[in-house]
Amino acid sequence: MGGTDFLRAFVAALLAAAGAAAEPLETHIDKSDQEMTVYRDDVPVYRWPVSTARAGKVTPNGTYHPQTLKRMHYSTLYNNAPMPFSIFFHGNYAIHGTDQVEKLGCPASAGCVRLHPDNAETLFNLVREVGKENTLIVIRD
Repeated sequence: MGGTDFLRAFVAALLAAAGAAAEPLETHIDKSDQEMTVYRDDVPVYRWPVSTARAGKVTPNGTYHPQTLKRMHYSTLYNNAPMPFSIFFHGNYAIHGTDQVEKLGCPASAGCVRLHPDNAETLFNLVREVGKENTLIVIRD
């Protein structure tokens, strides 16, 4: 590859990377409605029921970037409970799939944000696609 071809390929790669960064992913979790809305480039693309913290527990409010993604995690705090498609965003707090889908739409967790496993997989794959640095998690009452 000649110098000019290399430069064109390099510029094309930079433009492609800039284009990917131009489509941020945001998840807005509304604890009072027990609902998550996923936005792609400011356009709502998914709305799902969630379970956040039950009475006596806390799901922290704030704006976060994902810290760690784990396709399958087992809780070290809660009897090795399965946490498929975990997106850790604040210490031990994560968005993840649950096998207690009948409780979605109601506060039921120890603090994590629970989703139907299919929805958790979709979100997990979206975060992998756009990157942790281009993903925001917004949690509010």
